[in-house]
Amino acid sequence: MAAYLGLDGFRRGWVAALIDDEGNQSFDYASALQRLLSIPHDRAMIDIPIGLPDRGFRSCDIEARDRLGSSVFTGARRNLFTFPDLPAANRHYWHYEGAGKGISCQLWNLRCKIKEVDEIITPDRQRVFLETHPELIFWSRNDENALAGKKTKAGRKQRVQILRKLGFRHIERWLKLRFGTGIGCDDLIDACACAIAARDATRALGDRKLDARGLFMQMHY
Repeated sequence: MAAYLGLDGFRRGWVAALIDDEGNQSFDYASALQRLLSIPHDRAMIDIPIGLPDRGFRSCDIEARDRLGSSVFTGARRNLFTFPDLPAANRHYWHYEGAGKGISCQLWNLRCKIKEVDEIITPDRQRVFLETHPELIFWSRNDENALAGKKTKAGRKQRVQILRKLGFRHIERWLKLRFGTGIGCDDLIDACACAIAARDATRALGDRKLDARGLFMQMHY
């Protein structure tokens, strides 16, 4: 019986959703990603960039942004961790790579989680631990039609309905159980979407280029 793990970050750490081939499901959370990756699984997917270029934007991010808009943050690079602050990073990127090659505040705020994943991942581990994007999952499972904003009541209802159809029948109860954990509503919903990708994904965005560490830079859905 195969099991599939979806992972998403939240301010205190990481949240995981698990579903198996018999429909058994659960969610968990931890401050460190390694603890959640110790949960037995056959494939895992995470909403964090895997495979980081030395410069420029990844093709999978550009392709995803064309489909999804600003919910996709472009510009993750391996030297992102070396800058003292966001202005310093953007001064460097604009000077050495050109106008418009900077990064957003949202991506900058994810840098510690990107680093945590980058320190764990290897080419061998990437066989079963892959990158996805929750909004790409929802878009593709909605006949490639846009949903209402994820922060809106209507948008959350749409995403919950999609997850229920795809097998996460306890999602509404889980959204109540998360209170006191620090897990946001969207974080848990996104982790479930990543688990669906781990179970069902057969396609990927990106040009299959490898980064300097031999990691594919692709987004699976």
